[in-house]
Amino acid sequence: MVIWITGLSGSGKSTLCDALGPKLKALRPSLVKLDGDEVRAAFGDDLGHHEADRVRQIRRIQGLARMLANQDITVLVAALYSHPELLAWNRDNLPGYFEVYLKTDMEFLLSRDGKGLYRRARSGEIPNVVGIDIPWHPPQQADMVIDASSVPPVDALADHVLKTWMAKSVVQMCGEGGRCD
Repeated sequence: MVIWITGLSGSGKSTLCDALGPKLKALRPSLVKLDGDEVRAAFGDDLGHHEADRVRQIRRIQGLARMLANQDITVLVAALYSHPELLAWNRDNLPGYFEVYLKTDMEFLLSRDGKGLYRRARSGEIPNVVGIDIPWHPPQQADMVIDASSVPPVDALADHVLKTWMAKSVVQMCGEGGRCD
């Protein structure tokens, strides 16, 4: 099974994964977290941030997620870039795929721009920032959409994601009635 969390930089993807991971691991001990920044570093940080490099990065994460999920390992992904074709591939190729979209507006992200990423991109200081000079494609078929600008404490949010994921998993395995006779 693969839980894929996406949203713009600063929306809370890694924070949610960090809170959700231990809760999910209690149910599915074989769990691997794939965070986009960590995967980038694991491959030697050999990619830039141009759109083509972002696509290549997501394809790496997709390949890892599918390989692990096919070995009955639950995979928790935090990934920024969400081109519709890539997300459609996920839905078609990742077993037990569950997509969470942390939706927020740029105004909120600018207000909590701790690294100054958006401020520097808007001033032209840095290029290739998704949502500024690389288009952001909001997911259209997410299993769960969360308003990241008005979320409850992350622990409560992780509980909510877990319950929603579990309910969908039962439906996938047992049908709409939830009976696995």
